[in-house]
Amino acid sequence: MIARFLRLSWPARLAWIATLLALGVIVFGAFVRLSNAGLSCPDWPTCYGKATWPGHEHEIEHANANFDRPVESHKTWREQGHRMVAGTLGVLILALALAAAWRRPLARLCVIVAAVAAAAGVVTYMKGSHTLSGTLSVFALGLPVIAAATLRRAGAWRVAVLLLGVVIFQAMLGMWTVTWLLKPVVVMGHLLGGLTTFALLAYVALRLSGAGRDDLSEERVRALVAFGLVVLGLQIALGGWTSANYAAWACGTNFPTCLGQWWPQTDFAEGFVLWRGIGVDYEGGVLDGPARTAIQIAHRIGAVIAFLYVGWLSGRLARAGLRGTGRALGAALLVQVALGIANVKLGLPLHVATAHVFVAVVMLFLLIVAFARLQPRTDLST
Repeated sequence: MIARFLRLSWPARLAWIATLLALGVIVFGAFVRLSNAGLSCPDWPTCYGKATWPGHEHEIEHANANFDRPVESHKTWREQGHRMVAGTLGVLILALALAAAWRRPLARLCVIVAAVAAAAGVVTYMKGSHTLSGTLSVFALGLPVIAAATLRRAGAWRVAVLLLGVVIFQAMLGMWTVTWLLKPVVVMGHLLGGLTTFALLAYVALRLSGAGRDDLSEERVRALVAFGLVVLGLQIALGGWTSANYAAWACGTNFPTCLGQWWPQTDFAEGFVLWRGIGVDYEGGVLDGPARTAIQIAHRIGAVIAFLYVGWLSGRLARAGLRGTGRALGAALLVQVALGIANVKLGLPLHVATAHVFVAVVMLFLLIVAFARLQPRTDLST
């Protein structure tokens, strides 16, 4: 496997490294979130004004005197460490975008200017010029889209350029997660942004590694896989909404019932309000019991739908010549169901909840593998 990896082109190797790092960022981010460390650094992108985090006693005293939120030393390293790893991923994605655009002057210029504008947006934000920072960030977001649209190369290269815009927006979501005090729609969006980044990186890595086929007799299966990605994405979004609203334990330890009933009191209208304004601290959640119960039940219903479709799809992939991928997807699905039940029955232990996120990413990867392998082969040299 290592020898095969070394035989790949350097952009393909870079894409695989970035994909693995994106996986780490998502799982580490889930660990940070589930351990209630999401607001352990009250400022962004620094942590109590430091590039790292307060560690020495005099640094902690200074931070406590100048910030409303007291330092929790066992949590700050998690939040700022996650930001550092995510920043490293951003650098790798920039390098990949440059590799894709380098031969095309206009696309190359767009990528470079986008990176400079994004960096300037961070600097101006730290200096308090939030309007200018937002303008620069929006400008930086648009340039990779223009570059990808004008790039006359195979689709994988265009996706690589577009990824730069995705990761810039993901950084903005990370900022809003902190500055808007764990606003649920932003927390959920940040999770989906991370998964989108991972999925696109995996697709680029697979395509640059030669994934594809000449026989297109199973082209219809590709559409089924695409729908499977939608189903899984919606279920992950429900999971993110459940976590962001602290509704994971809304049914207590009851399964398959909820609070000892098949259909307890619920409030779906209140549970799925996406926007509640800015300035509310959402740490610990703000919803009442029936609203959180509604979210948990919606997540369970979504899980049944996802289980039925993805389970059927795993068998369909096996019949389409992707036996290994289909079997792996089916096995991951069973593990995911077991972890979901364990989360409820055991009271949401940190290691089980984190593993639940990890297996969701594995399932996403397997669907991307199937989708990439069902694509027609293309010439990546131009």
